[in-house]
Amino acid sequence: MSASELGNASGLEGYSGRSDPSVVRWFVAYTKARHEKKAASYLQMKEVEVFLPLYKTTHLWNGRRAVLDLPLFPGYVFVRTSLQDRLRVLEAPSVLQLVNSRGLPIPLPDAEVEQLRTCLSLGLEAAPAPYLNTGDLVRIADGPLAGWNGRVIRRDGEMRFVLSVDLIMRSVEVKIEGSRLERLCTAHTAAA
Repeated sequence: MSASELGNASGLEGYSGRSDPSVVRWFVAYTKARHEKKAASYLQMKEVEVFLPLYKTTHLWNGRRAVLDLPLFPGYVFVRTSLQDRLRVLEAPSVLQLVNSRGLPIPLPDAEVEQLRTCLSLGLEAAPAPYLNTGDLVRIADGPLAGWNGRVIRRDGEMRFVLSVDLIMRSVEVKIEGSRLERLCTAHTAAA
């Protein structure tokens, strides 16, 4: 996938990778596993603008409840920098690389970061969810239908799970939350 194709897929129409390297944009830094907070702290100390969206979750350890703030996007930290200053980000001990295509860091649209910030600042309950597309082959991860395989469709703006009975060539669709699904393969991979 070329940088322009990736740009178009992520809402960066017209991004050719030849933009002014001094322009400050949002980028996504890929971190070592479970080092997001450490990377964000280090980068803030180096005066790099950082956004690390967190969500609250409760875990049980040895019969005790603990409320934790975990990264909404495990392994990633959003950084606002210019291409010419990206070395300050890459020098952070916990940062592995900037998300890129063919070695060229891909900027994130400001609107996407602002939408995330607004959502979280309003106190809306947030949690990680699988990135699913229409046609993806999925498995239901929990609930009464746990273990069932099917495909994702969208109808009237809602995600639906389609269970097919191949022998009689019939299907049933069920409205389901995306957080209950785990992707087995994408529609594109399944067609290949």
